[in-house]
Amino acid sequence: MKAYIYILDTLADWEIGYLTAELKSGRYLDKTRSPVELITIGNTKAPINTMGGITIAPDETIDNIMFNEDDLLILPGADTWMEEENKKIIDIVSDIIDKKVIIAAICGATFALANKGILNNRNHTSNDMEVLKMFCQEYTGENLYLNQPAVTDDNLITASGLNPLEFSYEVLKRINVMKSETVEAWYQLYKTNESKHYHALMESLKDV
Repeated sequence: MKAYIYILDTLADWEIGYLTAELKSGRYLDKTRSPVELITIGNTKAPINTMGGITIAPDETIDNIMFNEDDLLILPGADTWMEEENKKIIDIVSDIIDKKVIIAAICGATFALANKGILNNRNHTSNDMEVLKMFCQEYTGENLYLNQPAVTDDNLITASGLNPLEFSYEVLKRINVMKSETVEAWYQLYKTNESKHYHALMESLKDV
C-alpha cells in the first residue's frame, strides 16, 4: 500500500513520529501482506521546516499524485494549516474521501477539514469542539464530535494533538498492516511501559 504524508511548514514532528517510524521501518508489520511505501508530498518540492527545526524535502508534489482506494493520506498538525497554500490539499481531500482513500488528520489538520465542512457528517474529534465552532465557519458537526483521544469513522481518522499514540494506534488498526495481536501489544507497550506487552509483541511476530 501507499502511505502519503502531507508536508507543510511548522509540521508538528511528534504527532506522526510513532506512525512514520513503524511504517518506514516495517519492523512489526505483517510480512505476509504488501509492504508499505511511505511518500512525503507537498505543494512543491521545496523543503519545509518542522516545528522541531528539521528540514524535510517532499518526495513528490501533490499535483503528481493519483490517490487510489485504500491509500493512506496523513495530515500532520501544524501552525500553518489556515494559510492559503494549504487549501489545495484540503480540496483534494474533499474529493478523495468519498473514493475510499483513508484520511488521517491530527491537531491543526482537523481544523482545516472542519473549515471545509468535511467533518459535518462524520464522527470525529479534534483539540476542542468549542474552538472548532469558533474558528471554522463551515463547521456544523458538533453533534458528531466525540470527546475522545482519537476517532475512526470508516475511512476518516481524527485525533487531538495531545494523543499521537492513540492516533497512530487507530491508523495502524485501520490500514491493516500489522496482525491484530501485534498492534494491540504494540499500543499497550507504549501506553503502559509494562514488559509483559513487549513479550506479547515479540510473541506476535513469530511466523510473520
